[in-house]
Amino acid sequence: MLPPAPASPDSTWGVCSFCAVAVAPGATACGICGAEEVIRASEIRRVSRRQRRRLRATNVFRSFIVIVVVLGLSYTMISLVLQGQPNVPDPLTTSAYYTITPGNYTMISGNITGGDFVLGNFSTSDPVGLNLELSVYNSTQWPQFLAGLSPAPQYSIAPTTDGHLVFSAPTTDLFYFVFTNPYAASTHLTYTAQITTEYASNVADDGFD
Repeated sequence: MLPPAPASPDSTWGVCSFCAVAVAPGATACGICGAEEVIRASEIRRVSRRQRRRLRATNVFRSFIVIVVVLGLSYTMISLVLQGQPNVPDPLTTSAYYTITPGNYTMISGNITGGDFVLGNFSTSDPVGLNLELSVYNSTQWPQFLAGLSPAPQYSIAPTTDGHLVFSAPTTDLFYFVFTNPYAASTHLTYTAQITTEYASNVADDGFD
């Protein structure tokens, strides 16, 4: 019986002579770089030593890149797990100074879940002893207020030099806390308002002195 005929070079796996990527049987060009010089498995031994070293070095370099990428992704994922969710401050947890001219106001706003609280303090200085007024409007009332109407606020504090607020949202909505300088423009009574607020989820004790 005659021995089987040797397999055609094109019917065996090979490597690209340029990028060293495996080339499937029957392919005449590299599927990655497009090079048409394919070295079949049966031809590897006949390739020059220099070419074999270059192919080996290319494989090592490619493996190194893959390892670096895997390690980088692993580090990023582990860091995210250890850090947990980012701590984004609530827009209704604030502490700042505001300059308010007579007849004008400053406003802070944010979404509140029904039943949650916004707690806080406010006072005036420079000069001291002047009054500041607070009104809280929901998302329906705020456009009315901007239009010059007088909607009944969800919550209010009459003009005072030192106020303490505890507002419980009746429904989930976007609320606007409007701090107004109640003096007429002719008085020229501009002052600094220190306003501190904190969003609290279903907390009865406000924690403010």
